[in-house]
Amino acid sequence: MAEDDFELGEFVSNGGEGSGDTSGAMPSASPSGLPEVTDLPKSARDLEAVYDIPVTVSAVLGKATMQVSQLLRLGRGAVIELDRKVGEAIDIYVNNRLVARGEVVVVEDRLGVTMTEIIKTDR
Repeated sequence: MAEDDFELGEFVSNGGEGSGDTSGAMPSASPSGLPEVTDLPKSARDLEAVYDIPVTVSAVLGKATMQVSQLLRLGRGAVIELDRKVGEAIDIYVNNRLVARGEVVVVEDRLGVTMTEIIKTDR
């Protein structure tokens, strides 16, 4: 189970509500039965602020290097040879940071990417 996954038992009322004793006590549930944001562990509460921030996701099929003169000669129908082979994994970037690799798939009439590898950084 991932670090940020929670067990249902973490949000069950402990019956000690209002007693002031928080040593080892489980978070209490709100009247609706759902945990209050303040009842979440600190790490989960810290993430709440970033959930709605938009990010740019880019799937890069490959790269090519050319001189400006070659670029200017390109026209409609020109083919740019990329550094990847057909079927080779593509790079997935979030805000210009490599985060995963994947395979190109077709989803109805659009292209998509299936993530095949998550890239972990030392940060």
